[in-house]
Parts: sequence; structure tokens; C-alpha cells
Amino acid sequence: MSLAADYASLRERAGIGSIGSRRQIAVAGGERASYLQGLLTNDIQGLTAGSGCYSAWLTPQGRMLTDMHVLESGDMLLLDLPADQAGPTLERLDQFLFGEDVQLALLDDGLTGVWLHGPAAGAILAAVFSGLDDISAWPSYRSLKTSLQGEPVVVARIDQLGVPGFVVYLSPLIEPSLQAALREAGAAPVGKEAIEALRIEARYPLFGVDMTDDTIPLEAGIEARAVSFSKGCYVGQEVIIRVLHRGHGRVARRLVGLQVEGAPPAGGARVFAADRDIGFVTSAAESPRLGAIALGYLHRDFVNPGTAVRVRSNGSDAAATVTERAS
Repeated sequence: MSLAADYASLRERAGIGSIGSRRQIAVAGGERASYLQGLLTNDIQGLTAGSGCYSAWLTPQGRMLTDMHVLESGDMLLLDLPADQAGPTLERLDQFLFGEDVQLALLDDGLTGVWLHGPAAGAILAAVFSGLDDISAWPSYRSLKTSLQGEPVVVARIDQLGVPGFVVYLSPLIEPSLQAALREAGAAPVGKEAIEALRIEARYPLFGVDMTDDTIPLEAGIEARAVSFSKGCYVGQEVIIRVLHRGHGRVARRLVGLQVEGAPPAGGARVFAADRDIGFVTSAAESPRLGAIALGYLHRDFVNPGTAVRVRSNGSDAAATVTERAS
């Protein structure tokens, strides 16, 4: 399908596709929550069966090692991570085990995730699975166990594109059956270009693209959903608290949205205000609704919506404006 058709599916009905390749780690055992509580930025011990959260793992210097979705099933915690971070994260988790009742496993062979985004996504899932009549009203990170063809399945709500979003975790053996059922119920597979356009419109940063091991969560603007400010100590907390309380939340740069004249700029393109180099683009896309849009880090003095800047890409400059999150 075309970019315009895929974009319309995501905004008006439902599209099947992921913002990036993902892998999952199972953390089981009676001390799983207390073990992760001291490592991750969010309140893992506060989770109950069927709930979850978004979180990050930081270095002692407050910079990101990875981000992840965390889901508590009642007998294990599922960590859903960028695919290239699953292996290194599993190794680090194992290094921090010192006799706790915790078991770790990478679920590559037994689990995969199918993502569905759009205003009709909940209704489509309710038509495919039993027991999901109220799914469209679920809060973020609620999950529920159900089944497909007699096989166990977990459905969770995780919004990423500015529209309702869900992921179905299931055995790779029955993924083709789920894909067929979703299409029959009215969902359409969509291309990465449309997903990227909505992701950038929603200013939803992607680890490995818009966030790296040089990023402090406050710079990326993810602290409201990734960081608990009431839990006990975790790795990197001292830096976060110091910036918030001593620095009043001021960081040298912040991730912003940009509306760009002309074609989408290349990743890494520099951003200027007059002759001053004030930052760089991390990702960009062509939106059928908004035109060329981008995410990028700018010096804190230039992050207010409406600020006029220039983006230098492939040897030429284009006018750009700092934007609010698209609605």
C-alpha cells in the first residue's frame, strides 16, 4: 500500500506493524520485583498482575543503557526491549545476581510480539479474542492472558503513535493465524514509513535512534513515564535528582519536534540559529498530513515551540520551526 493509505489506516482504523525489532526477557522467581527495583528507573515493586510500566536502565552517571516495557503477569516479569539490547541486558542482569531467587531467560524461540495501532485496534482485538470487551478503555500497560487456537496469549496496551496501541505476545508458531485473523477483522499491515511518520508526530523517541548511551532521560523528555520519583534508590538516581533539585530540571539540550520546509533531513543533520550550531536531527519522515517533520536535540535556549531555526542537510539549508506535539 502507499504511504498515504498506510497513514490513513493508522489514524482512522488500525494498522499492523512495529516501530522496531523487539526481543523479550523473562524474569521469574520470588524476588524478581525487588531485584529489578534497584536497577530500573520506574517502580517495579508497585506492579501487580496485569499491570506494567515503561522504564529505563541507567549507568551510575545517569545515562541510558536501554529502555524497555515491563509487564507483570503474576508469575513473572516480562521485559520487552530493542532487539539489539536484549543480549547485553541479559548479561548485565546476570552480573547483578548475588543469590536472589531470580531466574532469567531470553524468550527468542518461544515468544514474539505483534503490534496493532489505531482507533479501531481495541475493537478488532475484541473481535479476535474472547474476554476483551472493555479493551478500548484499558489504561496504558494493562495486560491480560487469553488464548488463540488453544495456545496462551498475552495482550497489552502500549500507546506509541498518538493513537491507541496494543501488542499481542504469542508463540511464533501461531503468529500467521493471528495476522490472518487481524486482517479479516479489518486491520491492515502497514509500512515502516507510515509508522515512522506517526511516531515522530507523537514525539515518541526510539532507543538507538533518538536516545543512545549518551542520553539522560530528562533530555529526551521521557521522565514522566519512565522515572518514579517516589521509589527508593536505583542506578543513576543521584544524577537525576541532582538535575531536578539543584538544576531545577535544566539540562543542556532537549529533544524537540521540528517542522521542516522541503524534504525530510538526514539523520545527524546539524541545526542552526543564525550562525550558531545549536543541535542535530535524530530522525525524520514525510508526513502525509504535515509534510517534512523531524526529531532532534537542541540547546535549551531554543526549544520553545515556534522558534525558527535552520537545518543543514546534504550541503543545503532548510527553514524549520520547533513544534508542539502533533494532535
